[in-house]
Amino acid sequence: MLRAFLPAGPRAVEQGPPLVVDEQEVRRAVGATAMGNAMEWFDFGIYSYLAVVLGKVFFPGSGDELISSLAAFAVAFLIRPIGGLFFGLLGDRIGRRSILATTIIAMAAATFSIGLIPSYASIGIWSSVLLYAARLVQGFSTGGEYSGASTFVAEFAPDRRRGFLASFLEVGTISGFVAGAALVTGLTAAVGDDAMESWGWRVPFLLAGPLGVVGLYLRLRLSETPAFASMDEQAHARSGGSRLHDIVFEHSGVVLLCMALVLALNVTNYLVLTYMPNYLSGTLDYDTTHSLFLNLLTMLVMLAAIPFVGRLGDRIGRRPVLLAACVGYLALSVPSLWLLQQGYIAAILPGLLILGLCQALFIGTTPSTLPAMFPTEIRYGGLSIAYNLSASLFGGTAPLIAEWLVRTTGDAYMPAYYAMLAASVGLAAVLLMRETSGRPLDGSAPTISTDEARDTHPADAAAE
Repeated sequence: MLRAFLPAGPRAVEQGPPLVVDEQEVRRAVGATAMGNAMEWFDFGIYSYLAVVLGKVFFPGSGDELISSLAAFAVAFLIRPIGGLFFGLLGDRIGRRSILATTIIAMAAATFSIGLIPSYASIGIWSSVLLYAARLVQGFSTGGEYSGASTFVAEFAPDRRRGFLASFLEVGTISGFVAGAALVTGLTAAVGDDAMESWGWRVPFLLAGPLGVVGLYLRLRLSETPAFASMDEQAHARSGGSRLHDIVFEHSGVVLLCMALVLALNVTNYLVLTYMPNYLSGTLDYDTTHSLFLNLLTMLVMLAAIPFVGRLGDRIGRRPVLLAACVGYLALSVPSLWLLQQGYIAAILPGLLILGLCQALFIGTTPSTLPAMFPTEIRYGGLSIAYNLSASLFGGTAPLIAEWLVRTTGDAYMPAYYAMLAASVGLAAVLLMRETSGRPLDGSAPTISTDEARDTHPADAAAE
């Protein structure tokens, strides 16, 4: 009975020669897609760090300016599943490259437009309406961004190095957040609070414009992925409705397993990257500047660790690395929060680093794990639907739930218990999933690089 629920094993296309990808093209694919992730989290970082200022600019006199500002941030999560459904099904029909070019320019345009919106003092309630509209566009385009980027890199990467190459998507994620947070912090220190509220808050949003143009240029230079290009004409011609039917009914087990992994990934990710500064300064009453600095330091350590985690997944498999992440959270969440509560940096920093390294095991492995769960014909759509549904329900809500649990129970360990609950769900999913490391993607021929082809057939290479 259980086997009937589990996803089928990979159905590699063994006929004919393997797909050979050019090393330079692979590097361009990784760089161009990672930039989109960086832009997404750059926006996330600048909005998070400017939430108080934006509340004063767009929602003055609302009763609770910060809550109104955070609500505008959260609204983007509500529309992400719709964007994921739209872009995912379209990407499986017309190709990954064109959709990724669309999502990055839409994200950049929406972020840039926020920097141009007049304040509430200038146009009244329409400023708030325009902010919500821009956030909805951001959320809609983001729905197709991460799943498309991970699909693109997974289909371009050689089978034996897929984990290492895909991990750079998360290098982009952390880099974007760090860049956004550092820019806001540095700009505030340079011009002061009054200037930030007057005009300085616009600068980070306006920078998204030129960044988006660069990202679009890089993505338009890319070729379509070999896996998608090699699909037969009948598969390309299938309608979005028939693909959606396959995703929902024929691959429901894969969708649920993917959602469970994304739940664990997103709950822990948002707790570590976004909630911890508020937990340190709000719940534990530590200095805000020190809390933000320690969190940024933790992210820099994660940034250095992620590529090594991706390479480790290529060598020993994705499942052992993901199991280590889940077990790490189950065993170390409570001790980590105990360290955070000791009141001195020599204990706080190790507590944060423990959580950060557990998270690095997650985010360094999932970009290569999640796309490999779906066959090529429905990979973009299936991953988009599963990822965005789970991220919307459990990701963006994680800091709010953690804070509510702390306030309701008075127990400062509640964030640890919540992370452990998420890790338990992830552990069950990892135990049920199949190993995909080093294997061809489901529905695709084996993929090798030009260097690997040269090593395998040196005589042919010499003849050329």
